[in-house]
Amino acid sequence: MKDTKTVRVVVAGGGSIAQQRHLPEYAANPHAEIAGVFDFNRARAQELCERFGGIPYTSLEAVLADSGVDAVSICTPNFTHADYAIQVLRSGKHVLVEKPMAQDLTETRAMMQAQKESGKIMMLGHNQRLVKAHMKAKELLDAGAIGNLLFYQLNFKHAGPETWTADPGKNTWFFQKAKAKFGVMGDLGAHKIDLIRYLTGSEVKNVFANMMTLNKKYEDGTPIDLEDNAVCMFNLQNGLPGIMHFSWTNYGGEDNGSVIYGTKGVMKIFGDYNDDIVLEMRDGVQVKYSVGGIQTNQNQTKSGVIDEFISAIVEGREPIVTGLDGHNTLAVIETAVRSAEEGRWLDIEY
Repeated sequence: MKDTKTVRVVVAGGGSIAQQRHLPEYAANPHAEIAGVFDFNRARAQELCERFGGIPYTSLEAVLADSGVDAVSICTPNFTHADYAIQVLRSGKHVLVEKPMAQDLTETRAMMQAQKESGKIMMLGHNQRLVKAHMKAKELLDAGAIGNLLFYQLNFKHAGPETWTADPGKNTWFFQKAKAKFGVMGDLGAHKIDLIRYLTGSEVKNVFANMMTLNKKYEDGTPIDLEDNAVCMFNLQNGLPGIMHFSWTNYGGEDNGSVIYGTKGVMKIFGDYNDDIVLEMRDGVQVKYSVGGIQTNQNQTKSGVIDEFISAIVEGREPIVTGLDGHNTLAVIETAVRSAEEGRWLDIEY
């Protein structure tokens, strides 16, 4: 008889996010068992199963038909997220979906309806709210450590996905509009939009965005069809204004920092210091917290996403990052894209 505390998982998509985070984190979780890998690259699926366990699946249909599979991690390109997630849920399995949740809000609503009807868990892979430093930052902000909040500035900038992806090169699917739908806004922006929602407990009210393609090119030398930089101004529903910069053209060290300004001082998270959080108080005092770093493309530490997903299944509860979180974050991304196209402030329609 199978141990009811063991969750058998198939990882759909054998790219870098699966190889660097999902598969090793499932392998390390005592309540998870890797049932296999589904990837259209059969050699890759076979190699990953030899490393992490399980069997290679040749189709999603084969995964869905396997009654011994309890859950599926969707690590495939963005355009597949909604279709795959809905099929997984309707087959009676739990699902973890990488960000962005889908291509548009029609898809996210269909995913949430399928989740409701199935009674199964659907979690989104927004890992930044699970980073220990961000959890500590929220605790400090909720306690009024820097007073009333005045402004925020969040960055997520690195050299681009074309060297990190499992199929590297200038024609990566990340640069193909039909497969990715969004450029840096969907890739990196999704993380920080979810983070500010988490840190402040407030949704985004409106956005003014500027998006551009500064440096990324296809192999033939033409600029990619998607934005490689995005600068966005936001107002939250609680009145807090802020700005974010997302970039695939940061050819120095990765910048994943957040600065939050308050009436009593400034909070810097993964800023210019070796410490994870630094409070620079109005009276000149510095308070430092070291609670755990953040994952980077060069330093893949445990994300917390897999452990939370498995715990939610085992405990029969809602995960920390829900389908609604993914939906609301995508609503902001979609509106930011339209704002950049129209050159004006736009309210978020959830």
